Amino acid sequence: MKALFSFLKVALPLAFGAFLIWYVFKDLTEYEKTELSKAFSSANYFWIFLSILFGILSHMSRAMRWKYTIQPLGKTPGFWNSFFTVMIGYVANLALPRLGEVTRPGLLGKYEGLPFNKLFGTIVAERVADLVILSGIMATIIFVEFEMLSSMFFGFLDEGSGKISTGKLVLAGIVFLLGIGVLLFFMFSKSKSPLLEKVRELVKGVFEGVISILKMKNKAYFLLHTAFIWIMYIGMFWVCFFCLEETSNVSLAGVVASFVMGSLAIVFVQGGLGVFPIAIMETLILYGVSKTSALALGWILWTSQTLMVIVLGVASIPLLKFVNRNKKVEVVTDNQE
Repeated sequence: MKALFSFLKVALPLAFGAFLIWYVFKDLTEYEKTELSKAFSSANYFWIFLSILFGILSHMSRAMRWKYTIQPLGKTPGFWNSFFTVMIGYVANLALPRLGEVTRPGLLGKYEGLPFNKLFGTIVAERVADLVILSGIMATIIFVEFEMLSSMFFGFLDEGSGKISTGKLVLAGIVFLLGIGVLLFFMFSKSKSPLLEKVRELVKGVFEGVISILKMKNKAYFLLHTAFIWIMYIGMFWVCFFCLEETSNVSLAGVVASFVMGSLAIVFVQGGLGVFPIAIMETLILYGVSKTSALALGWILWTSQTLMVIVLGVASIPLLKFVNRNKKVEVVTDNQE
């Protein structure tokens, strides 16, 4: 049963992504298919390569940032060991969800002589910092585009008479309050339910991650790298918009909104297969971009970044062994910390 559950966790998201690809492409007219093909052939690939460069810089910065969470363990890992293990972790995540979170500390621990469980713990601080940044970006885009989002929401509630249904507003309010109630119950209930235990562990992990950042000796450098990573993330996304004529004039708000939707797509479906381009397409249509250009940009973004991760990640496997070929590993024990 456990093996079946593990298989379904991988297979169902991938199947969902494949279904979305089929669902979108089956409704394209011959004209739209022709326009989509033209978009790919006429794209300015200079901007795509610049986007890939920004992506590589973000991954290099992530490798450098990691050392600040590892230093309290009594040893500072080499840059190339950190970088190669980060890239291998990304490739592992494409193969199986969250596999990279285990592969990354496992490999670095092997070549740097550091304990796996403590290296695994250092990733919590990284995840918390990234979660805070992404949440901040989402809050900002909601604030900036509140008028458009609210009009979409009220349009959904509109019954066609030009007035908002009171019943639907009440229902929406009840659902919201129930959601808050469930969240509070999960956080503060003393129940021994495995689900509640996992939620409490998650909340505790986030709290401990924030505390570890605040106690970090070089937290200024950690925070600067965090800012740089996310600037590069948005940068690699933004410059790709210039590869197609129709998307080159999309507002910064539109760029950031599609960036947020694309990020969420990657979280919910392994590697963002199928879902990422469609999330970009649906978002950009709201900003006046044609369906074919929006879909083409989504596929260009997803393909370029995924290929970059695969190429660098696979190349990092032999390179990691090569840079450590003559290295004698000194194991760091608890009394060395």
